[in-house]
Amino acid sequence: MTTLPANRPLPRAFYERDTVVVARALLGQRLVRVLSGLHLSGLICETEAYGGADDPASHAYRRTPRSVIMFGPPGIAYVYFIYGMYHCLNAVTACDGHPGAVLIRGIFPDEGIGTLREHRSGAADKHLTDGPGKLCQALGITLVLNGVDLTDSSELFITAGEPVAMREIIAAPRVGVRGDEETRTRPWRFVWQHS
Repeated sequence: MTTLPANRPLPRAFYERDTVVVARALLGQRLVRVLSGLHLSGLICETEAYGGADDPASHAYRRTPRSVIMFGPPGIAYVYFIYGMYHCLNAVTACDGHPGAVLIRGIFPDEGIGTLREHRSGAADKHLTDGPGKLCQALGITLVLNGVDLTDSSELFITAGEPVAMREIIAAPRVGVRGDEETRTRPWRFVWQHS
């Protein structure tokens, strides 16, 4: 296993792999948001993989102005707004021209906790960042960051965290996806059962 450089954004090669592989590999890596000079961060603990034309649950199932970002290059932030109230953060994966992205569903926060609490206005600590919309609200991630290069940004990036043992990872179906039964039951959600 290759050791990744600490405190530096993960390289593009990290993202330029099969989307399901990247979704699993992101567990234990550190998501960092620098907001007004303050570092807000946490270890990624839940992800979901999304493909292209072979994945009816994916935005890239059909190429649209919104989903074109998923077609590459890898290592780019794909941020979108849903239900008129929540932002979601994805990391674009796979080779340029082949759509894929990993939704960051949750982190274990460990830096800037006071600010995360303010942004989440009264949420219990255990629920500060345990959902894609919650973590974006806590970290101040909005559409302004759509298209940011995660490998070369000083505002939003992912660094090497800690290795996660396979026995601590649960693979499960994705949450609330559309499509046939095979699509809905693909075990493309990865959860780190951290002790």
